[in-house]
Amino acid sequence: MIQNGIQDVMKRHPIIPVVTLNSAEEVKQIAQKLLAQNIHCAEITLRTDYAMEGIQLMQQQFPEIEVGVGTIINKEQVEQVKALGVKFMVSPGSTPALIQVMQDSGIPHLPGVVTPSEVIQGMEMNLRYFKFFPASIFGGLETLKAYGQVFPQCYFCPTGGLNADNHQEFLSQKNILCVGGSWMLK
Repeated sequence: MIQNGIQDVMKRHPIIPVVTLNSAEEVKQIAQKLLAQNIHCAEITLRTDYAMEGIQLMQQQFPEIEVGVGTIINKEQVEQVKALGVKFMVSPGSTPALIQVMQDSGIPHLPGVVTPSEVIQGMEMNLRYFKFFPASIFGGLETLKAYGQVFPQCYFCPTGGLNADNHQEFLSQKNILCVGGSWMLK
């Protein structure tokens, strides 16, 4: 099984907003801001105590937004978000154990990678779609251009340091299906 459905998510949403929620008011404000920009997707991070409640509220009040969850770092989080019925999961990094739990969940997922060894390790587990994070610290566009030569069968969603001025340049690369960031929320 090669990452059930994540390719479809990435192709449907070339821009995946990375969202941190702290309150119900923010859910509404952020959802309205995204919809006004014709963005129908959000990766809600598990960085706050309100995140799980915010995920549920966004799914209930804004069903036209495809809600995914980011900052997945352990099995317990995978189980929690599976119970919420999220559309996809994203991790900032990956281990064989985390990848296996994400694969077993049946939820489309993007494991995080930075190094060639991490990409190869993912490929050994039948992965071809990855989050590249933090892009700006680890060579950004130049690294992903090189990865396009070395790993032509792999596709990436870079996040970390992307903005309104540079995201289109990233999207112009054939091995980059989508980008993540928070510039559209400012």
